[in-house]
Amino acid sequence: MTKKLLLIILDGVPLRNFRRLFGNLEGWVDSGDAQTWTHRSVIPSISASCYASIHTGVTPAEHGCTGNGNVFRLTHPDVFGQVRKAGGTTGAVAHSFWSEFFNRAPFDFVRDIEYDEPDSTTINHGRFHSMTGYGANNQMTPSDVDLFGTLTNLCARFDLTYGMLHTCTLDSMGHRFFHDCQEMDQACFVMDEMLAPSIPRWRDMGYEVIVTADHGQDDRGHHGGRSPLQQETALYYFGEAKGPDTGTVIDQLQLAPTILHRLGADIPDTMRGKPFLS
Repeated sequence: MTKKLLLIILDGVPLRNFRRLFGNLEGWVDSGDAQTWTHRSVIPSISASCYASIHTGVTPAEHGCTGNGNVFRLTHPDVFGQVRKAGGTTGAVAHSFWSEFFNRAPFDFVRDIEYDEPDSTTINHGRFHSMTGYGANNQMTPSDVDLFGTLTNLCARFDLTYGMLHTCTLDSMGHRFFHDCQEMDQACFVMDEMLAPSIPRWRDMGYEVIVTADHGQDDRGHHGGRSPLQQETALYYFGEAKGPDTGTVIDQLQLAPTILHRLGADIPDTMRGKPFLS
């Protein structure tokens, strides 16, 4: 495999927050270093359901994850498995749900929190956190600088073909403070500032980079249903491929086949979305 790609998922960021508050990402759009589109999630627009759809390319009605309380090892072909079949090396720095969906379930706090398994058919290098104890008064989220650094470390040590990172910081902040407030403005500003140094570093390492969210959030910090604020987020792409017109809305089911297309891995018949990068 000659190409490499990283998918960065900032959980729970509505489109208006990306386009209004992420000055570094928007600056790269203005300079021509990034392309951006609206990205619409599946429904239910709940986190676990979206995680499963992003990597399998099928709807929650098909893969069966109906919400955060229904997490299990998925059976549909997924991005990690397809990259491995093509001979690539995979890594993930993410919430423990990703490990349960794409490696093994239930999550074991000792066995699965950190592992390196070169022969795995899905995720070779996993670094996971569970957010156990999460609630309105205690976010239980790692520092995003640590997460970005961990992914970069995995890329440098293991030359990942495909790596993904998922952070719940902004989703947790949105549930706690809602979105039209000083706290949320500052949280988005800090995330943009923390992420920015990693993007040119990843590009220098030979990676195409996609930055997006799994879903948005509405004015009351809610998501799960059907509304533009709950479903619509932004997607930023850094790389050599050409995408559609800027007004195009990317369907979430297009992400998995697009990633596999860029990496040169086989796209299974179950992934019926059309790749949006060429």
